[in-house]
Amino acid sequence: MTKTVTRLFDNFAEAQAAVGELEAMGIPHADISVVASNADGAHAHRGPLAREDTAREGGEDAGKGAVIGGSLGAAGGLLAGLGLLAIPGLGPVVAAGWLVSTGVGALVGAAAGGATGGLVGALTHAGVDEKDAHVYAEGVRRGGSLVSARVDDAHYAQAEAALRRFHAVDAATRGRAYRANGWSSFDPAAPPDSADEVARERNTYTPRI
Repeated sequence: MTKTVTRLFDNFAEAQAAVGELEAMGIPHADISVVASNADGAHAHRGPLAREDTAREGGEDAGKGAVIGGSLGAAGGLLAGLGLLAIPGLGPVVAAGWLVSTGVGALVGAAAGGATGGLVGALTHAGVDEKDAHVYAEGVRRGGSLVSARVDDAHYAQAEAALRRFHAVDAATRGRAYRANGWSSFDPAAPPDSADEVARERNTYTPRI
């Protein structure tokens, strides 16, 4: 039986280390996904997966770009396949893996719910609690990095422990912090945070598991 383990990280270096650990466990690249904010332009050297206008339209080219990114990851590690996307609601991100290339364009403008609503939908469809999925999407919008892996029962506990080891955010704790400031759920129509807002966010939320 396949389960999904998903965690949010406040900075990309921690997400990167977590992905490396999952790969070292032997989890196939096709079963690992990363979606990370690029609001600060740290990944400007990476190539685009799709144009923003194509993503908004849910066009065929966007889906092809996502699949290309996944193929590159298979050749040189998942992170080698990261590509740039500009997604309404999340803003600029780098992404690779199954969340990008599956789920009827989950990150590239699916007609139902828009690209970012698609992210929440793809996560919940994979078994992630809906409340947590909203927190994860909001966390990426505010500058975080999301790592998700599909694993079998034999590897689930090990994968979960690996993500915790790299200072993953506790979704319940972060959700309470967001709600204390008036947030209720992820809104794909909300403007993405600016680079300055992302920097403040990373300095504000320090609870870790």
